[in-house]
Amino acid sequence: MELDKDNANPTILNPSDLPSRRQESLVKKRDDGGSGLFDNLVPAYNYLNDPFDGPSSSSDSDYDVVENIDEQEIYDLISSISDPEHPLSLGSLAVVNLPDIHIQPPTSPFSSVSTVLVEVTPTITHCSLATVIGLGVRVRLEQALPPRFRVDVRIKKGTHSTDEAVNKQLGDKERVAAALENGTLMGVIRKMLSTCK
Repeated sequence: MELDKDNANPTILNPSDLPSRRQESLVKKRDDGGSGLFDNLVPAYNYLNDPFDGPSSSSDSDYDVVENIDEQEIYDLISSISDPEHPLSLGSLAVVNLPDIHIQPPTSPFSSVSTVLVEVTPTITHCSLATVIGLGVRVRLEQALPPRFRVDVRIKKGTHSTDEAVNKQLGDKERVAAALENGTLMGVIRKMLSTCK
């Protein structure tokens, strides 16, 4: 499927200038000041561990802990999605930006559902694939986030000539479900998400 390239020369950001936590987690610091680069080379011997060193109660188990998710983590999930028109990521094209990601707390004290709002900025005001990009971001977040998050993807106001119409499409659950049943469209979205880490 050959796509019409509306924006042949977009502005491209240097990947090293993009906000990310990924580089920090590559080398973990230990308490004794070492980096732990060779820790995985030595096999772990269970008989050296203290059997009473484990979790003190059942509330310490991994199932009970609710992991905090912030805007940077959401950005890390979606910034590596490839643009459908260019061989570049949405982060490097500044289609998704860290300041345009908001996590809204639950609206009721009886609910645990938070909302992740992502405002997408198309590279040009008449981008024909703005809806596809929004769907790709939505699919990525719905696949990666736990069910306690509701996903809301919108085109940033004033950045697209038909932003209201595109936002209406992206906000309509029935239209999104129908679009995701389209085999051709899902092929484009799968290709976009193939670069995600």
